[in-house]
Amino acid sequence: MDLVNLKQTGRGWEFSTEADLEDFVWANLKQLLGLTPLKRQYFVNGQYCDILALGKNQQLVVLELKNVEDRYIVQQLTRYYHALQEEKPFADKVDYQKPIELIAITPNFHRDNFTDRTYNHLSIRFFEFAILADDISYFLELKDLDNHKLLKIEIPDQNKNTNEDIPPPPRALINRLAKCEKSSDKDREAVLKIRKKILSFDHRMQENVNGNVIEYGKGKNNKCAEFNFSSPGSVYYGRPHLFLKLPDPAPYNKQKTMRMRILVNEDWHEFQGMINCRLAFKSQGGSYYQYPSFIDLIQTFMNEESVDDKVRLCYQSYEKIINSKTKSLDLLVDIALDNWLKRL
Repeated sequence: MDLVNLKQTGRGWEFSTEADLEDFVWANLKQLLGLTPLKRQYFVNGQYCDILALGKNQQLVVLELKNVEDRYIVQQLTRYYHALQEEKPFADKVDYQKPIELIAITPNFHRDNFTDRTYNHLSIRFFEFAILADDISYFLELKDLDNHKLLKIEIPDQNKNTNEDIPPPPRALINRLAKCEKSSDKDREAVLKIRKKILSFDHRMQENVNGNVIEYGKGKNNKCAEFNFSSPGSVYYGRPHLFLKLPDPAPYNKQKTMRMRILVNEDWHEFQGMINCRLAFKSQGGSYYQYPSFIDLIQTFMNEESVDDKVRLCYQSYEKIINSKTKSLDLLVDIALDNWLKRL
């Protein structure tokens, strides 16, 4: 392949579409899985199989590819198996005396996928993939979840959108940091580190000084983050304060982006919680409750078996933090960057 379409998110690099993922896997089936390509998007019984391939002993192999998590991938493969057993296509090449092998490839698996596979008598293999990038190249890393074997293959060069030419901090930011009487050198270093992370994320990211606020985004209507330096007399005076534009965690409302103040710990490695964030539960008077740490609330909901898919969908933006079981400030900034990129 001459070119693979990738896109950058707050979590790293992804294939731009599921079709781009399929193009790459199809072109590299032999190198990735030792399979011989047979047919793409094969129509059978009202359904399209992503890829059909031949194993070493003329065994039919069915691959289902997902660019995002899909909790129903086992059921989908089961339907393909049934339809292919009935039709038996490519009988001149496939040995149907051997069982059809089913393969699912996705960046991550839902916990229900493992439950479904446990009680399914078919042979289904799970592979997780990730796109890794260094200063020169991109790589697809494929992991077999059953034997934990890793395979890495280079992805054809793609121009990155990252901005590696970061200008020095504006004098306004340096001056305001110097006046933060309650701040340590670690505070100041952390602010500059976050600034570098934000500006290097995408070449379209802009830095603007607006009074006591240093803003990051593109134009007036697509902000991503800001450092706010309160005036003397404010309860927050003496330390820099980080605001991020993050998805509204309210699960029963249409998801919006909200400006949230991030309360960080003393060394700025973790966040303590957030203020000024609406919740989904209205009081009788119609006003919204306030909750200082909605991540704790989200974790509580995610642990409830009764939570429906609609609610889980609203929480997907914060899933990386929930799964990491930390309150990493870096991960929270990643979410804000990803959210900003989606709004461009």
